[in-house]
Amino acid sequence: MIDIVGYAAAILGTIAWLPQVLKAWKTRETKDLSYGTNFMILACMLLWGIYGIALASWPMIVGNMISIALVTSILIAKYRFD
Repeated sequence: MIDIVGYAAAILGTIAWLPQVLKAWKTRETKDLSYGTNFMILACMLLWGIYGIALASWPMIVGNMISIALVTSILIAKYRFD
């Protein structure tokens, strides 16, 4: 049962980044996005991913790895379009 909670959190936490990624790449407008905030979020996700690996928690591992890719995509868009 607790794995269902973990997978639900991983899915929602990952999906939450999609609108921002899609908007950044579609509009090419990223001036209102903060490098500092996105780098801190990226670092946080990396640490949670490492923690998930240490615990062998697949919901935590998969959710954070996908979120890392999405936040990295936002940072790339910001670098390209600012």
